[in-house]
Amino acid sequence: MSIILFIAVLAILILAHEFGHFIVAKKSGMRADEFGIGFPPRLLKFRRGETLYSINLIPFGGFVKIHGEDGSTSSPQGEMDPRSFASKSILIRIAVIAAGVIFNVIFAWLIISASYMIGTPTSISSAPTGSQIRDKNTTIIGVQANSPAELAGLKAGDKIIDFKSLDDFLDFINHNKGQEIAFNYQRGSDIFSTVITPRIDPPENQGPLGVIIDEVGIVTLPWYLAFWEGIKTTYSLIIVISVSIFYFILDAFKGLAGFDQIIGPVGIVTMTGAAAKLGLAYVLNFMAILSINLAIINIIPFPALDGGRILFLIIEKIKGSPISPKISGIVHGIGLAILLILMLTITYKDILRLI
Repeated sequence: MSIILFIAVLAILILAHEFGHFIVAKKSGMRADEFGIGFPPRLLKFRRGETLYSINLIPFGGFVKIHGEDGSTSSPQGEMDPRSFASKSILIRIAVIAAGVIFNVIFAWLIISASYMIGTPTSISSAPTGSQIRDKNTTIIGVQANSPAELAGLKAGDKIIDFKSLDDFLDFINHNKGQEIAFNYQRGSDIFSTVITPRIDPPENQGPLGVIIDEVGIVTLPWYLAFWEGIKTTYSLIIVISVSIFYFILDAFKGLAGFDQIIGPVGIVTMTGAAAKLGLAYVLNFMAILSINLAIINIIPFPALDGGRILFLIIEKIKGSPISPKISGIVHGIGLAILLILMLTITYKDILRLI
């Protein structure tokens, strides 16, 4: 079930991304020859107007074939084709390439806004003005490695029950350091019990249990506030994710980053399943985070990514002439190969973690 949900989530995110390229290309007067979900071989295809729409066997991707992306500006009759990608100005071509990233951000904003409308789990202390709050719970939002909480099987999203408030639970823990205690917690619709011993002298910046915990409730907003809070939340996520990716790349160049810091498709399948068990709002928020991740990674100026293609157009503008399609194809091909090797390595590490 997790795999099916993951494929559905991935297909939606890719659809949003590729639709951005597609609609801006069409509105700019370009000819879109094919809009595909997944990669060939084709499973299903149909034509509407001049565009072939296809659903393909390999679900991890999607594409839009725009006439003239290979640098060709000629029609079948050998004349300059004004509907070719290559015949358009640099700014229009950059807009078409950047549209996928922009649409992923817009999509994240829309689903975050939707989650606020239906009710999304939020810290009570940071609940927006004008919101309605229900189902307040003391909730674990993070578990530190090798802590008593991790060894006891506690996970982010678990709700601590049996206590009236967060302060009551913290007092209980602090008064029983070094002693074995038991309490109940809720995960999804299931109730579990755990036995755990709070540490007397925990590591720096960690508590007795090794959890990050907060009072969380389901926050609901009217639509007009939901869209505004969606903008603010989307902006915050863009900043946080961008900074995280920047420092990961910086550490990679220093030789300090490891594959254990990132997850691939297998890890995302597991996280998608966990989000689904917690409810629709968690799935929507998880999709928003993935969509923003997809946008930010795609805008990195690396060959085969949208950012790499934009960089080539900027170089073309500076030098005053197009880059050779042969050279461009080779560079982007090498970039794609590197990305595929990286993805296979990350997937292998994901599988080892599961084992």
